[in-house]
Amino acid sequence: MAITQAMCTSFKVELLQGIHDFTASTGDVFKLALYTSSATLGASTTVYSSSDEVPNSGTYSAGGGTLTNITPTSSGTTALTDFDDVSFTSATITARGALIYNSSESNKAVAVLDFGSDKSSTAGTFTIQFPAATASDAIIRIS
Repeated sequence: MAITQAMCTSFKVELLQGIHDFTASTGDVFKLALYTSSATLGASTTVYSSSDEVPNSGTYSAGGGTLTNITPTSSGTTALTDFDDVSFTSATITARGALIYNSSESNKAVAVLDFGSDKSSTAGTFTIQFPAATASDAIIRIS
């Protein structure tokens, strides 16, 4: 089993088909689900699955949390979008990675996040901190 950080290949095709709408407050609903080290996720992931998802704890429940997206913009020749950080409180979680997916569009996969090792919280707050919304760091960027 392995989690490999990647923008999902199916997502790239779906962008060209006009399926995903990242417009803040009026666009699609994007979510982030957390996974254990037993999960197999990567570029070939096409949809959200509850298989090997971390168990419900605190404010984390199956399917993960809703992301607040930031309206897409550009920097130089790079188009980008980002999300506000998301936290799950009062949670005992051990996660190795995450999947960002579009719950408005049949749970289509967007990107896989690999944490590099297990990350844990014990009856505390588990936070996903997204990188800066810049051309070189934004979580979703097309250059």
